[in-house]
Amino acid sequence: MVHDLAQVVDQRGSNSNQVTADCPPVSRTQHGTQNREAGPIRNDAASPPERAHARLVGIARLAATSPPAETRRNSAERPEYFLLPVKSILNRCDSKRVPFEWTINPYRGCEFACKYCYARYTHEYMELDGSEFEKKIYVKKGAAPLLAHDISRKYSYASERSDGEKPDHIAIGTATDPYQPAEREHGVTRACLEELAKREGLSISIITKSNQIVRDLDVLKKIAARSSLQIDITVTTMRARLARLLEPRAPRPDLRLAAVKDLHEAGLAVGVSASPLVPGITDGEGELEAVAAAAKEAGAQWFFSGVLFLMPSSAKQFLPFVQEKFPRLAKQYKQWYAKNGYAPEEYRRKASERVARIREKYGFRSRPWVEKRHTTPCSQLSLGWDAALVAQQLEPTRSCAAG
Repeated sequence: MVHDLAQVVDQRGSNSNQVTADCPPVSRTQHGTQNREAGPIRNDAASPPERAHARLVGIARLAATSPPAETRRNSAERPEYFLLPVKSILNRCDSKRVPFEWTINPYRGCEFACKYCYARYTHEYMELDGSEFEKKIYVKKGAAPLLAHDISRKYSYASERSDGEKPDHIAIGTATDPYQPAEREHGVTRACLEELAKREGLSISIITKSNQIVRDLDVLKKIAARSSLQIDITVTTMRARLARLLEPRAPRPDLRLAAVKDLHEAGLAVGVSASPLVPGITDGEGELEAVAAAAKEAGAQWFFSGVLFLMPSSAKQFLPFVQEKFPRLAKQYKQWYAKNGYAPEEYRRKASERVARIREKYGFRSRPWVEKRHTTPCSQLSLGWDAALVAQQLEPTRSCAAG
């Protein structure tokens, strides 16, 4: 374990050249740093008493009136499930800074409860605190018919950014894990995939931490036969105990890698995301290399990683976690992240160089859908592009998080 992040800058790293965001809201940034005092849109959600008396609108009003969703689970630790009525399942990302035009997030919230999770801010759009991201899971109603309508009405097989040469790209799982436990009961992801399997000529990617994806091998193969499909499995560490600490309810690393093997053997295009690289915690000597070696052995075709980026809603959860579990790192984390969403530029540069060496060593190629569609330099988000970069450069009038 590395206890002094000042030393880590010269020794450790990850790739700040690749990773995935779900069109986050604009943050006020200065010289490559995010100002926590100014904060992004909806930095603070209403507290429950305030919410009860507030005049809620839009997605917050829908969430407040969403009925409970049925569940067969009896565990006292299970989250609350709600049925969220939505008008669309295919949500537009207008920014040219990300390599996709559309996102599909079958759920709002995620039970995996990753301590660093970037997408906590999406609950704040519903006037909920980011800490409820893993406690209140919203199941999007009627996903399949909505998607059929959306594809017919919105999707283009000749995207503007490719000058009409390639179809729009759809990224699944950018602000939630599409294969979290809720999927076993509610099957929203499966329903969406079955609808996509009816079409041809689409461009689709999926990112998940769950081995549950192998349940859908049949429909995934149907999609891949008619459209372009790439799958990313996230593995941030090979150490099971550390993974349980950072990602409390996600499947073990070995189970995720077994899913990579199954997907590869099924003839599907699959790679591994080691994002986020968590300074002083998952960046120890040889740790990232161990993930890459295991990914290669499992059949991963590409590999990427990006340094931890913390939006305010995430920092509010993650920094106290570091103070409790990694107290020797707390002071340096506070210096790096208390007022700034980024790790220092030098650390990120070393990280990028480290991942470049790993990719060269193991012969990993670039992710095909990103390589084909984007040439702008980029840098976290495991949920593949830099969340920080996207948050900084997105247009202030639009966010994909609303759907």
